[in-house]
Amino acid sequence: MAHGRGFPRSRACGAAFSGGGSEEKRAERAWMPGEFKGSGDGVNIRRLGLPAWRRLSRRIVRSFGFLAPSPSVGLNAVRSGGWIGQRFDSFGELVVGFYALFQRSVHMESNSGEIEELPPPPPLPPNAEPIKTDDTKKLSKPKRALMARSGCGKKGQPIQLLTNHFKVNLKYEDDRPVDGKGIGRKVLDKLQQTYASELANKDFAYDGEKSLFTIGALPQVNNEFTVVLEDFNTGKSSANGGSPGNDSPGNDRKRVRRPYQTKTFKVELNFAAKIPMSAIAQALRGQESENTQEAIRVIDIILRQHSAKQGCLLVRQSFFHNNPSNFVDLGGGVMGCRGFHSSFRATQSGLSLNIDVSTTMIVKPGPVVDFLLANQKVDHPNKIDWAKAKRALKNLRIKTSPANTEYKIVGLSERNCYEQMFTLKQRNGDGEPEGVEVSVYEYFVKNRGIELRYSGDFPCINVGKPKRPTYFPIELCSLVPLQRYTKALSTLQRSSLVEKSRQKPEERMSVLSDVLKRSNYDSEPMLNSCGISIARGFTQVAGRVLQAPKLKAGNGEDLFARNGRWNFNNKRLIKASSIEKWAVVNFSARCNIRDLVRDIIKCGGMKGIKVEDPFDVIEEDPSMRRAPAARRVDGMIDKMQKKLPGQPKFLLCVLAERKNSDIYGPWKRKCLAEFGIITQCVAPTRVNDQYITNVLLKINAKLGGLNSLLQIETSPSIPLVSKVPTIILGMDVSHGSPGQSDIPSIAAVVSSREWPLVSKYRASVRSQSPKLEMIDGLFKPQGAQEDDGLIRELLVDFYTSTGKRKPDQVIIFRDGVSESQFTQVLNIELDQIIEACKFLDENWSPKFTLIVAQKNHHTKFFVPGSQNNVPPGTVVDNAVCHPRNNDFYMCAHAGMIGTTRPTHYHILHDEIGFSADDLQELVHSLSYVYQRSTTAISVVAPICYAHLAAAQVSQFIKFDEMSETSSSHGGHTSAGSAPVPELPRLHNKVRSSMFFC
Repeated sequence: MAHGRGFPRSRACGAAFSGGGSEEKRAERAWMPGEFKGSGDGVNIRRLGLPAWRRLSRRIVRSFGFLAPSPSVGLNAVRSGGWIGQRFDSFGELVVGFYALFQRSVHMESNSGEIEELPPPPPLPPNAEPIKTDDTKKLSKPKRALMARSGCGKKGQPIQLLTNHFKVNLKYEDDRPVDGKGIGRKVLDKLQQTYASELANKDFAYDGEKSLFTIGALPQVNNEFTVVLEDFNTGKSSANGGSPGNDSPGNDRKRVRRPYQTKTFKVELNFAAKIPMSAIAQALRGQESENTQEAIRVIDIILRQHSAKQGCLLVRQSFFHNNPSNFVDLGGGVMGCRGFHSSFRATQSGLSLNIDVSTTMIVKPGPVVDFLLANQKVDHPNKIDWAKAKRALKNLRIKTSPANTEYKIVGLSERNCYEQMFTLKQRNGDGEPEGVEVSVYEYFVKNRGIELRYSGDFPCINVGKPKRPTYFPIELCSLVPLQRYTKALSTLQRSSLVEKSRQKPEERMSVLSDVLKRSNYDSEPMLNSCGISIARGFTQVAGRVLQAPKLKAGNGEDLFARNGRWNFNNKRLIKASSIEKWAVVNFSARCNIRDLVRDIIKCGGMKGIKVEDPFDVIEEDPSMRRAPAARRVDGMIDKMQKKLPGQPKFLLCVLAERKNSDIYGPWKRKCLAEFGIITQCVAPTRVNDQYITNVLLKINAKLGGLNSLLQIETSPSIPLVSKVPTIILGMDVSHGSPGQSDIPSIAAVVSSREWPLVSKYRASVRSQSPKLEMIDGLFKPQGAQEDDGLIRELLVDFYTSTGKRKPDQVIIFRDGVSESQFTQVLNIELDQIIEACKFLDENWSPKFTLIVAQKNHHTKFFVPGSQNNVPPGTVVDNAVCHPRNNDFYMCAHAGMIGTTRPTHYHILHDEIGFSADDLQELVHSLSYVYQRSTTAISVVAPICYAHLAAAQVSQFIKFDEMSETSSSHGGHTSAGSAPVPELPRLHNKVRSSMFFC
């Protein structure tokens, strides 16, 4: 093998990275403006008169054979101040297309017919360097397409199942179009009422944004309408008291005389597209077109509107009724609201409607004060933190008494109700208007005659505008129902939500049947017009139950999995490590440390782990218990360094709370990144043999041991995988909590090592831009000899751990992406991995298999007539699967609580050439190699490990305090965003370990 940047050298390796563009072309690109309407760079269309525009239009027609929009429309579009507006959306895109065609013209006629020179391009930046390009690489590579299904599996015991897909009958022969444009649901409802005859009594389906759909074309005689909307939520006027800068809170008096104001809207409905319903039928035959997803989206929107008419809260494709029987209290002023999800799916058995139970979080309706007391866990309004209250209340909607008018909260007053003043406009004795300064409290008590019991000492609710605040005493304000709670839940709230959302299979089937009955889709006129009818019964599918793989423990003993579970009773681990040179640190936990250590030593010996006595048990100083977490960790490290004879190889960290305590992140960072010490955190509440065994399984894996192996690993006899060196990758991205849009996402890739094993892994982790799902750091060349990407170090590790053999096959499991992102994974992420391989050895061309695993879907399977879940190992690759693409559902684990959720596997690319049976058995087997437990898991272990690694390393940085050091020290930046702090790299001593177990 050639030396240099290839595998044999352990130092960083790399190759030159080429860009594109000659100096001339760079200058040409540099001057291209981003908009038509700008001045300076490019053509200023505002200077074109009608004659010039007509001449340009005729030139377009002559050259390209299509008609340019009329001059008036073009000029109106420009003068409207934006290219993509409600009225000129489609045309705006068209004009930008024309601009791209003609931006290289040297001259253009002005209003007077004179020739007008285009402005010169701006000069290049002083420090700009030309980017060289390889002309041989200018042609873009053809995009890969999702692979088609080659066949279905046959192995396994057949089983008949039911699924929550309901068959849809669709009459599509008449090829009727749907068309649309629209604004505002209320405006369109009024439009439909007012102009029913002009619109040929058409029913509408509105997506809530820009698209309006009808069955059949609208009359084209006059599609401009005036709609007068009676707005019951406004009516604020300073005539009742209040200066232009201070609206009076007494606007309710104005509403008594005039219950509403009117608003007038100009609505223009323009024909946008014809979407034949036959596109769905083509998709069912595996012949997808551009119209397929749009046609399915149309009928999804019809269902969405059907639920909106019933007063539901709409959250994407889920619907939630305002029914107290659907609410569960999670504490903290938050409630879980049970609703249902519905979506149409193109499947092998035809079009189906997938209905499932769905849960979202809502703010507990009722008095604002009650919400704040619960949210902050205090028992009196005097204890409320009003800075936190302001953040919690912003943008929530309230109703005020006694007028029962709805407003949106914009903030709180700076002073309390007694002291917050505003100018009340009233007439003096001469009938002349004058302004009088009054407090909010005085106004409501004296002028309105409303008794206020406790509002005087607290801030007022502000529902006005920045320059015209409108205040209400807090006790007159109540939160309206069905408002989503989008902030992160606490640990107790999450566990409460999970516990209260559980449903056994039989209960879930009953609920879904009732939902379909109550939804009464048969009465929806637009579904009827489309010729759509929905069956009432669950769809029957044929499944297969795969045999559980055989496992090996220590001393050559067999482990037998029954119902997806096994145990190590009286058995040793297959490769036991030694726990030596270790210590215990106790962060104020109250458990008996001596007994805990004794039990670990005893149980470890029974499992084959040699456990030495610890150096010492180091207790935290009581004076440090209320200090910040970072200081507590530093204090413990200092104390440990003074008491221990040398650096330990392992630390058992005992926490007073569960591991999501503030201590966990700083402690892991210190140990793994700075000192290279393997650590295990525990928070024991009830210590027994099972608890100790589970802790030892994690410790053994972290220290390089293995708890069990697949029998086919030891043979080795895994189809295709055991024949040639094969690396298995698991990829996942961890994002910040909901509502935390500025927290960097963490990308993690784990890889198998020591082939032919498939049970041992290591991880590589990087930070990237917030909420970015695509992994952008797989390949990061830095000069001719450096690649700082995630993949390089994993490939080199496989090479060194597998007797200096490169992988000839790469199996990639990707988690967390939606179907709309499959082509990006296939053509962007896979390309990065291939480039990383070529960077190490340009003559190396391994074969790739790429599989996406999805858990975030709504397909469930049920055993007819049984209260139990489907058995572990159940696989379904027919009926509800894609009509063309290669996918299958698998329930590898035993669902002990609630209803089992299968994992949906999509095979996007397969150069290795797996048969359906071989690939399904490989996926099933990889659900049994999870070293942390003695049960089969719901998704393959590499994906679980990637998720664990990303979640654990994400705690290394306190993202809410991004220091200049972390922001500038190797951080990278996405377009238009702030620098992303780089994660500290793991210490060399632990980098190749399973630290994430």
